[in-house]
Amino acid sequence: MMFAEFSEKSYRDELEALFLRFPSVQNVPFGDAYKPGLERMLEFDRLLGNPSRSCRVIHVAGTNGKGSVSNMLASCLSRHGFRTGLYTSPHINDFRERMRIAGPEGVASMVPREYVYDFICRYKADFERLSLSFFEITTGMAFKWFADSDADWIVLEVGLGGRLDSTNIVTPEISVITSIGLDHCDLLGHSLAEIASEKAGIIKPGVPVVIGEDHPGTRPVFEAKAASCASGIIFAGSGHPTLEPRFPHILSEMDLRGDYQAYNLRTAASVLDLLGLSDPISEDALIHTASHMDFHGRWERLRTRPTVLCDIGHNAHALRHNFAQLRRLALAPGCSGLHIVYAIMADKDLDAILPLMPAEAIWHFATPSSRRSLPAEKIRERYAQYLSSQGLEAQGLYAYADVASAVDAALSQAGPDGIIYIGGSTFAVSEAIPLFIPETDGSGTESRL
Repeated sequence: MMFAEFSEKSYRDELEALFLRFPSVQNVPFGDAYKPGLERMLEFDRLLGNPSRSCRVIHVAGTNGKGSVSNMLASCLSRHGFRTGLYTSPHINDFRERMRIAGPEGVASMVPREYVYDFICRYKADFERLSLSFFEITTGMAFKWFADSDADWIVLEVGLGGRLDSTNIVTPEISVITSIGLDHCDLLGHSLAEIASEKAGIIKPGVPVVIGEDHPGTRPVFEAKAASCASGIIFAGSGHPTLEPRFPHILSEMDLRGDYQAYNLRTAASVLDLLGLSDPISEDALIHTASHMDFHGRWERLRTRPTVLCDIGHNAHALRHNFAQLRRLALAPGCSGLHIVYAIMADKDLDAILPLMPAEAIWHFATPSSRRSLPAEKIRERYAQYLSSQGLEAQGLYAYADVASAVDAALSQAGPDGIIYIGGSTFAVSEAIPLFIPETDGSGTESRL
């Protein structure tokens, strides 16, 4: 089959058509894009020649931390000489961020535009015939590219949940579940135990599983599932990874910042023990994960004077850590004030987040371009009402029609010694990063999608 000659325009046209025809959770509510079940994915994988079976897999689920842990593990495997595929979601600025291959030679490479274009053209009739979701299509694309690229390992991040997620057609070498928090409750359950049960669906017979967070509300769920599968289970928070004596040094040097990375490091270190890779090579790979994997949006510093940080944490479980860390930074000598550029999607639990929000900060609420966004004025109103209910005066609350305007206002008010944090939504971070990194395409189709 012959396709039109590749060009940047043809690539963008096909990619945009894919997003429009097969809605992504980056553009529509999860319930409109999510297609649970494995039958379609299994059939698609067979059509592609079963690329999901082409190499060894580490399967990573969890509410928060799975992206960081996945990147840590891919960095370590590649530094040990393994050609390592990494599949994550969502992307921040470029669709191709979802699929990367890393080797010991340097920075991880994204899937080529030409490959994406050819894959879409070659199989788009099958997308329709099989009634695939956007995520099923991209998962199949990733499997096929990794197989065609002779990857030794795949570090595979779950999209949503676990049991019915399209990535769950694999039989991995190790399963990993990072943390459990209340998110996507309408799809996964309204209690920690219910959500844990969905995440536990990635545990396979005879395959060891590492649990990143030892919580009394979820431990029995994981233990029961592991027992039913005759799978060894390791709770990273209760164990003693070989690299543990080096944790203070690694954390102080890591280019993945944020207090929460201590939990992710322990989880990754427990996996490395199972792989027999707890050595100085892995230590160096952990320290340089962000630079090696070209990984963004996790407590990333975008500017100094003022200090500008961004993080994609978007639920109460993640923001509790982030806001606590911001409070400590704002109390440091010389800090002139804390400014927060904040956005949230309409389907998130804002009521659970409001009590966590630092009342001492100046808030710049923004409306990202996603149709899922809760308008900034509504966030401002909700937070003002919450402050009033607590007997606090609502001061320093501003609303903007877009992220760029909110960032500009924060920069103009903060002064050189202030701190600006951008977060609450992947979309806010996606639109903010190009404002500070000019070479990132912040205006084209890729960035919007």
